[in-house]
Amino acid sequence: MRIWFDLSNSPHVNMFSALLRDLQEEGHQVVITCRPLANTIDLLKLEAIEFTVVGDHYGKRFLRKALGFPIRVAQLRNHLAHEGLDAAVSQSSFHSPITSRLLGVPAIYMNDNEHALGNVPAFLAAKRILVPEYLRMDKVKRQGASAKKVRQYPGVKEGLYLWRLADELDRLPTAEVKNRPSIYIRPEPWTAQYYRGRTNFLDDVIMALSAVADVTVLPRGKEQALHYKDQKFKGVTLVTGARAIQQIARDCDLFIGAGGTMTREMAVLGIPTISVYQDELLDVDQHLLQIGAFIHEPELSIASALSHVETATKQGKRRELLEKGRLAYDLLKSEILDLHS
Repeated sequence: MRIWFDLSNSPHVNMFSALLRDLQEEGHQVVITCRPLANTIDLLKLEAIEFTVVGDHYGKRFLRKALGFPIRVAQLRNHLAHEGLDAAVSQSSFHSPITSRLLGVPAIYMNDNEHALGNVPAFLAAKRILVPEYLRMDKVKRQGASAKKVRQYPGVKEGLYLWRLADELDRLPTAEVKNRPSIYIRPEPWTAQYYRGRTNFLDDVIMALSAVADVTVLPRGKEQALHYKDQKFKGVTLVTGARAIQQIARDCDLFIGAGGTMTREMAVLGIPTISVYQDELLDVDQHLLQIGAFIHEPELSIASALSHVETATKQGKRRELLEKGRLAYDLLKSEILDLHS
């Protein structure tokens, strides 16, 4: 099979990288497209994945996104018209199912965000829809998904790839003893259409934490990184490119996340995690919150943050979610291969 993956945001690289290699080892061909959003291109280079940049990201404003949507669809269609594709796969790439329909190629569309407006056209155009078991079906149907198209996979999206990574982390030698705890912070997804929260609201917390811990900020691309290059953050480590999950998870004593995917990744891997997400939590996040995988403090104060530094201890990995992740991986792979049967 010749399978197209549109990796339209940085979390998709980690999600699909192992699957891409597995498919190639089994003799299938993969075609990778992406757009210049967040850390996507840096992560693709880090993983040594061949890719083509097609189109652009049109920012947070709804009008710009609406106008840019058909432009990128047309660009993808032109780029892929002669690729001889057999199937298409994407996670929250609204462009992929539409482009696939225009090309006459069956598409699998995956999403775990019930607030994303782009789900509506994507659900209509996709041949198969995969969502996590913790995303309520009534919300999926409300966005136009036909029940006969939908498959609910076990666990959460992050389990699809973390089950393999967790085994790798277990084989690594014990990290060196540190003089100060390591705190990693992922700022808010300020270019996302669904995000309605504040921006740069963690500044005071970051500066206070840097006095007692080694703080590393993981910005979402060059524009956001500029904010943290201000002199007031001189005691903070700023990652301007991509950093592997393995490196972060092995070093991190406390993770503070204002977004979704990376917060869930650390929580599933047993890293003490605080979500400061400003909007309503997704169904998948509500489940992780209920089982105690992370703490949700959208109004995180300096005093509370410093208190968490004192009490943070690494938990055991969420084995149930990792085991479900392996089952979800097998289901996804089976659905891809079934598209061509």
